[in-house]
Amino acid sequence: MAKLRAVALNWGPTIAFNVVLPWLTYTLLTDRGMSDVAALAVSAVWPAVEVLGVLLIRRRLDDFGVLALIVVGLGVIGSLVFQDERLALVKESAVTGLFGLVLLGSLLTPRPLMFYFGRKFGTDGTDEGLARWNSLWQYAGFRRVQRILTLVWGVVYLAEAVARFALSYVLPTSAMVTVSTVLPIAVTAALVTWTIAYGRRSRAAAARNNPAAFAPQEGLT
Repeated sequence: MAKLRAVALNWGPTIAFNVVLPWLTYTLLTDRGMSDVAALAVSAVWPAVEVLGVLLIRRRLDDFGVLALIVVGLGVIGSLVFQDERLALVKESAVTGLFGLVLLGSLLTPRPLMFYFGRKFGTDGTDEGLARWNSLWQYAGFRRVQRILTLVWGVVYLAEAVARFALSYVLPTSAMVTVSTVLPIAVTAALVTWTIAYGRRSRAAAARNNPAAFAPQEGLT
């Protein structure tokens, strides 16, 4: 029960401030005639509030909130750049493409972006859980897994954006509407499925090499 409560406290505010409230804000504002760019900018207030709240209360940055701000920022850029009717069909994919570049760029930093993303999903959000996840960085196998995850997600998202951009000039608009709806969902679902399978294999291998460090309740996904 205590673990479930910790998970709820960890994910409840995250979902509310980074998914529900931004979506409601964006929908309400665009329905009332506000431009996409302005509505996206206003909706970014909610992730910013959570990031600031976590920083003031827990003295640390909220990984998911920062990620949400990055995605919103990329969305604003996409809305500014892709004004053409045909290019508008690939605007959302341009966001994933830009995010792919951010992922690849993070490989040049001390810890890649998927390490922080994994920390949000792989722990219960408590100080002990976060400390445990951070301590795994000392293992070469764990570092390799995080970099491979970041590389694969970055390359795939970038490739998906390039493919949709090319298809927008080959397929008729009616067909492209379907592709623009289905392709990003399919790509993300495939990435998540692969990540779970790869993470489980990597965790099993790590547990064989160092059982004390890689306990069953913690994972690499």
